[in-house]
Amino acid sequence: MTSDDEPPVPPPGDSLLPRHLCRVMGLNQNYSSRSGTSYHIQIEDRGPVFDDVSEDWVRRVNVIAYANYGEPTARIVHGKDHDLPDLRTHTHNREVSRCIQDLAAEAVQILEGKEARQVARLKKLLKRYYDTRDEVVKKEFEDQNALYPFVFARAFQELRADRARAAEPLPVELPRPDPATAPGEPPPVTLEGEEVVYPLDPGLREVVLEIERVSGELQRDLAALKARGAADDILQSTCAKLVARAHESLSQRHGAEFATRHLEMTRNSLVTAYRQVRARLTRAGE
Repeated sequence: MTSDDEPPVPPPGDSLLPRHLCRVMGLNQNYSSRSGTSYHIQIEDRGPVFDDVSEDWVRRVNVIAYANYGEPTARIVHGKDHDLPDLRTHTHNREVSRCIQDLAAEAVQILEGKEARQVARLKKLLKRYYDTRDEVVKKEFEDQNALYPFVFARAFQELRADRARAAEPLPVELPRPDPATAPGEPPPVTLEGEEVVYPLDPGLREVVLEIERVSGELQRDLAALKARGAADDILQSTCAKLVARAHESLSQRHGAEFATRHLEMTRNSLVTAYRQVRARLTRAGE
């Protein structure tokens, strides 16, 4: 399919809709995590869009979640595009509406999982500081306390409970969480190399989301190509390096000008590799 004039054939009994009617109401939901952090989940149905990477039309639903919602330190901590089939019917609109509710529930679980990883990492940092008095480690968890005071408080309380169970008193030198810490521009959270920095700028955020989407599709298609015995060592090594470089890029914060240029180069490299793998996969299936 290459244009709006060539939409998919609708199921029997369902009429074809024009593109502007293929959007349903999104969702805006406030949510307080187990730790007490305020989040805002925003889901938008963008309707039929032409995906330049796959060179096909898709029904795109976008999910983003803000942490510290309503505070000066608010930031986007989760973002993802979900591409559904481009079926321009009332039936599919209803399916997309149900999908949005499911994605909202999924986003809550993702946010709780992120906080659990933050808590685990903060506990390790606090233990390491107790053992080494490393000022670099101290600065790292102080930054986290400034950005996520409720998560820090949970980590501190869990660590104290762990030490109490082990009959090992908590050292008095460990800092107490301070929710009133003056807000600033903290460093990005890069927990276990998994967390992604999502820019507030919509255009730059679109590039980040596309990198994540293409990276996932590249790995999926490469695995399928490998299963068919059609992926040579050079291709696998090249793709692995590109994906690793993409993950590294997404976990760092740079100046806006450099970030745009750097992320666009990363995206373009991934798209080129993805199209090469997709072409090989197509040929292998013929």
